[in-house]
Amino acid sequence: MKHSIASALFGASFALAAFSVPAFAAGGGNSDDAATTPTCPKGQVWDSKSRKCVKKTSSAVPDKDRTEYAYTLAKAGRYQEALEMLDTLKNPNTKEALNYRGYATRKLGRTDEGISWYKKSVALDPKYAKVREYLGEAYVIKGQLDLARDQLMTIKSICGTTCEEYRDLHEAIEKPSKI
Repeated sequence: MKHSIASALFGASFALAAFSVPAFAAGGGNSDDAATTPTCPKGQVWDSKSRKCVKKTSSAVPDKDRTEYAYTLAKAGRYQEALEMLDTLKNPNTKEALNYRGYATRKLGRTDEGISWYKKSVALDPKYAKVREYLGEAYVIKGQLDLARDQLMTIKSICGTTCEEYRDLHEAIEKPSKI
């Protein structure tokens, strides 16, 4: 009897712990790395300072955290939530915010709208390789491989052929079904 009670308590504790720890989203690449940002329940945002999920309406969460969290949501397939998070930014006109807005809209099937957001990001920082990768992927989706290759060559001039952005876009051009 003692053994079964102990087992039940351990199991309950383990289950409770599993629900209290945020899940991690897939991501990749330096400051754009969504893998380091936990996902939170809908209506919340990850606050890197307090290291916990807080209400997305909290004024204490800076734009940088909101922007990175929007990318985390998008990489987790929560595209509409990502756009809603980007709508909470005090300054939505940063290269990252515009890029992630483009990414989420493209993933929602609105490729042309995504391209327009990517171009705004490029205008702010033409040497931002991540937006060049995503813009190139959008061109692949549209069947505009010449424009995708132009982005690939731009990425090569920014970070060479070994950076993640170059490798990912190169693969997308070679195997469009992987996008």
